Amino acid sequence: MESFKECRQRAERNLQVAEHMLTVTYPLLRDAKLLLGVTENLFLSVTNSMSAAVFFERTYKRIPPFHDNFESKFNTFAARIMPRYGINKKYIKLLESVKDIVVKHKKSPVEFARKNKFVICDDKYNVREITEPELKQHLQDAKEFHQIIKRIVSQHEGFFAKRKAVREISKKR
Repeated sequence: MESFKECRQRAERNLQVAEHMLTVTYPLLRDAKLLLGVTENLFLSVTNSMSAAVFFERTYKRIPPFHDNFESKFNTFAARIMPRYGINKKYIKLLESVKDIVVKHKKSPVEFARKNKFVICDDKYNVREITEPELKQHLQDAKEFHQIIKRIVSQHEGFFAKRKAVREISKKR
């Protein structure tokens, strides 16, 4: 099982990459394919934030063991962690929305850029468009979500640092 600190750090890094791609790189190049990269980094960020919260709660044995996959973590997060900390349900919609885009992209036979939008088509040519304003809203929500999770996970972070320092000192003796 991964450390909740590692997940939090990866989430922060993916969020920074997504923000840079959306606010610096995309306006400069105006290539709609970059929107897909932003979406994938947003997905990794919110998934790692969610994982950090789930692993944090599991470390303190507040939740039962779970399988290390997205569905299991998502269900545990929605059922146990959100009510415990009073996290808004809009973040569940964010997770579902971003995951939906990534899954549709992986399964799509046809995708193309058109008029500052990235268009994903499925087998029946149902269309899903990714736009800059939509991703800016997702980015803002992802930042808020990450801050909430960071606040939760950072509560007892010092405790683990002290335990690690004590272990290192005892190993040296």
